[in-house]
Amino acid sequence: MTVYFIGAGPGDPELITVKGLRLIRSCPVCLYAGSLVPAAVVEAAPEGAAVMDTAPMTLDRIVAELQAADERGQDVARVHSGDPSLYGAIAEQIRRLDALGIDWQVIPGVPAFAAAAAAIGKELTVPEIAQTVVLTRTSMKASAMPPGEDLDTIGRTGATLAIHLSVRNLREVEARLTPHYGADCPVVVAYRVGWPDQQFIHGTLADIRARVRAAKITRTALILVGPALAAHGFRDSALYDANHAHVLRTGRG
Repeated sequence: MTVYFIGAGPGDPELITVKGLRLIRSCPVCLYAGSLVPAAVVEAAPEGAAVMDTAPMTLDRIVAELQAADERGQDVARVHSGDPSLYGAIAEQIRRLDALGIDWQVIPGVPAFAAAAAAIGKELTVPEIAQTVVLTRTSMKASAMPPGEDLDTIGRTGATLAIHLSVRNLREVEARLTPHYGADCPVVVAYRVGWPDQQFIHGTLADIRARVRAAKITRTALILVGPALAAHGFRDSALYDANHAHVLRTGRG
């Protein structure tokens, strides 16, 4: 048997890969993160499948269910939100599976930052304004941030930031990033991207905290920060420039 770690995307049931959906439809066991994965995704599980919400489970309980499925010779669709490689807590599950000799594969999904950028119609890498995207979070009740990954250090890059798991820490975001980006730097807080009740709160480092507080958003939100979010008057990229020759286009046109 195999445990398939499947990225279900950020919320829209149609934002899942063909491969991921095919595996959900074929696996007799489905474990999913119910607080973040819409029920419509796991409704695709085959009739009679064992479908379990892992939100109230501990790691030990989850691994016990995976081990039991292995003993029965049943493949498992282990469904995570977004892309499993980003804050998916799959590394600790994989470590346990390796110790048990259980086979596994990871099926990528659409990450929340990409879905948020698409929904607001923004490119996060704009020529000569921002060519780097940093995916990060802040330290609250979760594990501490490693040395050199604090917002003050990251903010010195001037990159577009996608800050996860931090909407209740906006005071810290404002304090650490304002010296590097300026108080008028654009910010977008994306709440439950891809869900029917999604919201996008637009502001700046100076006022985003008040706007989010007024909207009463306290969880399941992504913070995008950077000048690329309000870029205008920027130069065209070289990609389609008639004067820029490359291996697939050697002349004008």
